[in-house]
Amino acid sequence: MAAAATILHADLDAFYASVEQLLEPSLRSKPIAVGGGVVLAASYEAKAFGVHGGMSGREARQLCPQLVFVGGHFSDYQRLGDAAIKVIGDFTPLVERISIDEAFADVAGCTHLFGTPAEIAASIRWRVRSELGLPISVGVARTKHLAKIASQVAKPDGLVVVDPDAELSFLHELPVELMWGVGPVTRTRLDAIGVATIGQLAKLSERSLTHLLGPAAGEKLAALAWNRDPRQLKPHRRARSAGAQSALGRKPAIEQVIRPTLLHLADRVATRLRAKSRPGRTVTVRVRFADLKSVTRSVTLDAPVCTTIVLARLAENLVRAALADHPGEKIISLLAISVSHLEEHWDLALELPLGLEDEALRPGSPTGMARWAADRAIDRIRDRFGWEAIGYGSAALEAIHSVPDAFRKLAERELKRSPVHVSVTALRKGNLESRACEWRPRTVGLF
Repeated sequence: MAAAATILHADLDAFYASVEQLLEPSLRSKPIAVGGGVVLAASYEAKAFGVHGGMSGREARQLCPQLVFVGGHFSDYQRLGDAAIKVIGDFTPLVERISIDEAFADVAGCTHLFGTPAEIAASIRWRVRSELGLPISVGVARTKHLAKIASQVAKPDGLVVVDPDAELSFLHELPVELMWGVGPVTRTRLDAIGVATIGQLAKLSERSLTHLLGPAAGEKLAALAWNRDPRQLKPHRRARSAGAQSALGRKPAIEQVIRPTLLHLADRVATRLRAKSRPGRTVTVRVRFADLKSVTRSVTLDAPVCTTIVLARLAENLVRAALADHPGEKIISLLAISVSHLEEHWDLALELPLGLEDEALRPGSPTGMARWAADRAIDRIRDRFGWEAIGYGSAALEAIHSVPDAFRKLAERELKRSPVHVSVTALRKGNLESRACEWRPRTVGLF
């Protein structure tokens, strides 16, 4: 780790709401929320009343009767988010974007051009405000974790520089929920043992933390509480998995809820995988119950998948297994699907119809290839006419859309495109012969 504080974390303030206030000046200084049935984002004026993302629209209006709801301008979010990251990139090439509205930057190698890290941070804030009309908070520190915390302390629309000689005195006075990885569940467990500040957390032994939170979380938080964070910036990081989740509120764990929700999630994930030709071998599902306890189940396949129906059925099997292991849980609050171990170079092996029990779930089977061809036809229609132009009936009619898909896509990290080849296994004169070819689906059948 560098001796000087050269890591910046820049975070656009209340980004979605700030964009809406920028686009419609009459909304400035008013409490607004992006969304409708569910609050997707809230302005600082609305947050002052306790309104926050994920809250139901009814509850938000009870807290703030004068709250103004707006629908959301997703293309403008993407455009302005990209422009803000570009401003940061004008000062250093070492930029690691972690979401649409925030990024890390390492300015150690450009101080001779643009001044001290604090001066660079101030210049970034001035340019984003003057060129884009948006507020942005920046934290400057010696490590990524501390820089992110500093940017949170700087909000709204501020700048905090953490002196390397005063890191622990700054860090240990702050509330523990500012730490990376401390969510509602972890915060509740820490509250139960009287830990409210990072300093109090730092005084606990690593053994106590691992016993309370598990080995991975305990080790990580024990290190971060003392600002031990050796992670380097990854300027060209690409997603190593693709996932989607749906918050359900409180729904019964029944087929009528589970199947359409998983089909909708599988459609979103598989579409991303096909767009970049990056099928994956490991499918993971997460089920969260009413008490916020979550369980995961996964399966690793012989062949990578990126077809919607196959992914949905695999996810259904995994969710059923998770529920069978927890027979007392009758209410679910979230379902999620992710696909990992993505293929860099996709060689799809076509399979002979041998009547295997799981043949319909095999990507290279005749049924699997027909489904892949149908999905690609759907992709082309959506590319031309929009996502809502076509889809799977039960998912479109029954799935719970608490958050618009356009909003979710803003948070998806880009997948790197991979070339696709299909290995065709043909039966000739009693011998199996393999050859490589480009796959070009020509017909789409109903099945």
